[in-house]
Amino acid sequence: MAHPVSDRIRGASWRRINWRKQAFAYALLLPSLIFLTLFTYYPTLKTIRYSFLSSGFGAKTFVGFDQYARVLQNDVFLKVMKNNLFLLVMTVPTSLLLAMYVAVWVNNRMKGNGFLRTAFFYPNVIPMIAIANIWLFIYTPDYGLIDKALELVGVTGPNWLGDPGVVMWAMVIMIVWKEVGFFMVFYLAGLQNLPGEIREAAILDGARPLQLFARITFPLLMPTTLFCLVIATTNSFRLVDHLYIMTKGGPDNASNLLLYHIYENAFSFWDTGAAAVLTVVLLVILLSVSIFNYAYLDKRIHY
Repeated sequence: MAHPVSDRIRGASWRRINWRKQAFAYALLLPSLIFLTLFTYYPTLKTIRYSFLSSGFGAKTFVGFDQYARVLQNDVFLKVMKNNLFLLVMTVPTSLLLAMYVAVWVNNRMKGNGFLRTAFFYPNVIPMIAIANIWLFIYTPDYGLIDKALELVGVTGPNWLGDPGVVMWAMVIMIVWKEVGFFMVFYLAGLQNLPGEIREAAILDGARPLQLFARITFPLLMPTTLFCLVIATTNSFRLVDHLYIMTKGGPDNASNLLLYHIYENAFSFWDTGAAAVLTVVLLVILLSVSIFNYAYLDKRIHY
């Protein structure tokens, strides 16, 4: 029979050891917490504060939600959000589907597999500034690679980056080209971790390749798809460097995106209040996307 005094001593000793372990764990996390506070939490809170203050270099006054109304009702903001929504709808599903297809293809055992994987992933090794310059040459009217190829079949290409009706399609093609290889890596890892016995059983039951993919491979890849969906959605709202090189948001804001619009207001127009409001809008969008994906979609996925 256990003695109550000894039980209390053991309990106190266990709590003391547990406290030491927790203190050691928090000490290891402290540097990361300091950097998060200095470079994430503090700037976020300060941006939210600036969004309620007037712009300019002088003394700032509290303007409340009037600044939100001024920015959110602006025609340029509405056009920028329309462009970003178009980019999201056109690039995210296309990139993920192509990445899944390529991953299934290069996952098979065949000659040149390593070369194909490297070739598809290679665009992600190149900095976005370099990629923008490469595609700037490809889209150059009359002398670019696309227009020269079209000349061979007697077709005159449009002004890819100067036509408001074409420029966003040009951006979509470039972004999909870059991101397919990036997401292919995640799908390839997911395919190689799938249980082989399920696939073998389906093949023995006479399942065709398309049925095998639709009934087994695709459902088992849903956790990977959810992760890639969050990353792809975030990427569609944080693209800015290629615009600076290729179009600067033109022509007539036809290719302007939210992050570049924030950059313009902050460093070209020096409208710090509007830039802060737009940053808050961007934070709300990204948080909403993440919450929806992990709180709603994640519960409907079987791991």
